[in-house]
Amino acid sequence: MAEKTVDAYIAGLEGWKAEVASRVRQIVLEAAPDAVESIKWAQPVYETDGPFCYMKAFKNSVNFGFWRGVELEDAEGLLQGTGEKMRHVKLTGIDDVDEAALAGFVRQAVQLNLTKGDPTKGS
Repeated sequence: MAEKTVDAYIAGLEGWKAEVASRVRQIVLEAAPDAVESIKWAQPVYETDGPFCYMKAFKNSVNFGFWRGVELEDAEGLLQGTGEKMRHVKLTGIDDVDEAALAGFVRQAVQLNLTKGDPTKGS
């Protein structure tokens, strides 16, 4: 079986979803150049001291999510979700990609992991 890659994940998306996913990937890699990129849980995941963000394509959106989403400063109210810790931004087209806001979330999420450790371990 071929190894799953983020390139293959994005290549498998249709139209605007591939464009959005490609742009989100670029934002993450620019804002967190030391992050490890891989496919986990059937989606692209980015890690620095544990996972800090992911993206997942759905029928009508691409979600860009954060393990410590509830802890992120979100002045524009972009983050959605009701879980105990995670939040996501729902992107429904390339015009939804707010580069400055998303890069800010990425930098905050990396800093939280560097300060608090892997969000998948312990509390």
